Parts: sequence; C-alpha cells; structure tokens
Amino acid sequence: MLTVEIWSDVVCPWCYVGKRRFEAALAQFDGEVELVWRSFELDPSAGPSPEHGGDYAPRLAKKYGGGLERAQSMIDTMTQTAAAEGLDFRFDLARPGNTFDAHRLLHLAKERGIQDAVKERLDRATFTEGLRVSDHDELVRVVTEAGLDADEARAVLASDRYADDVRADEEQARAYGISGVPFFVVQSSYGVSGAQPAELLLQVLQEASKTRTLVPVTGSAPSCDDDSCAV
Repeated sequence: MLTVEIWSDVVCPWCYVGKRRFEAALAQFDGEVELVWRSFELDPSAGPSPEHGGDYAPRLAKKYGGGLERAQSMIDTMTQTAAAEGLDFRFDLARPGNTFDAHRLLHLAKERGIQDAVKERLDRATFTEGLRVSDHDELVRVVTEAGLDADEARAVLASDRYADDVRADEEQARAYGISGVPFFVVQSSYGVSGAQPAELLLQVLQEASKTRTLVPVTGSAPSCDDDSCAV
C-alpha cells in the first residue's frame, strides 16, 4: 500500500482543484493508497472570517495590482478551471479567515477514519457556500454533516486538542521545503508540487508502486503560497 500525504489549506482554491485531479488519478490506479491530509496555513495571522463575502476581487487587486478588472478576469479563469473538474466555485460568497481550527477538526476526522469526507465537506463549504471558516458554530455544522459527532467537535474547538498535530504538520512542511500547496508526498520521499494534471499524478502512483526508488517530479503547476493564489 502506498501512503500519500497532501499538504493543503481549506481556503486554497488550487488545493480543491488538486484534490479532484488526484481523485481522477486514483480512480485509474490499480493499487491501494492510504491518503492523509496534512495541515498548511496559507496565512497563520489571518483573523476571523467576515460576516459577508464578495470582497475576493478587491483583495486580489490589492495583492497583485492591475485593478478590479484584471482581478475579476483571474477569478473567472479560476472558476472555469474548477468547473472543468466538476466544481462550482462561488468567489462572490467565499470569505477568508483563520483556518487553524478547521485543521484541528481534520485531525479529529483522521482519528475517526473520515478525514477525506470532512476535507471534502470543508472545501465545498468554503468555495461553494461561503463558509465562515473561523466560526465555530459553522464549522461544527459542516463537519457534522460529514460524519463527525457534533459534541466531540465542539469539545475539540473549546480546547487546544490537536493543536500540536497541526503544528507538527507545518513543521514537517518546512522540513520538506514546502512553500506552496497543494503538495503531494508519496512514501515520504517523492514530492509533487501544485495542482498537477491527473495524468501526471497517476504516473507518480504507478512508478512509486513499481520501483519504490523515487525522484522529485519536475515541472510547474499552479499552487497557493503565502496567502496568495495565482488564480
């Protein structure tokens, strides 16, 4: 069985696209894979999510320059890319916010054996439904829909449980030299950066299962880093 670890953040649009592309590769792979989602905060200093969405274009314009028209063009391109993977991105609803607690709940979900389902639900809520990702009530509602126990999720959020696990993931990311997500690590030795096409991800899985002697993938693919996404 291959172990695939994916460093990702729930406010990273390319991470959600990368998830779909990896799933497409996995559907064609003739082998068993243990999938683990690892924590990565694009902006650890982010504050609470705003009450309302709709400011994605102004934030992009401020980050990259070029004005609102260019920012909206970037959003439209990202939306079309997501749609090609079967995803409905609503940047008019999407809201930023601190994701540390969402990552703690993903560690709880890992212990309960439903991490991928919870990750999927958090991604969809963020990019399709306008989840306030730092709001505890909204987090509990969403992860409960994915199968976690509501009382247990609330207890985790009211404590510092899994905080060390999140920080350990982030420390490992630094040790690997990961600066952008998504980032795939196969068998702790094969790094794949960015939302690579499904065909390349499938090739990685096939080669890893045959040789176990791995080298880093070359070539670029879109990713998010330092609270920035080249959408």
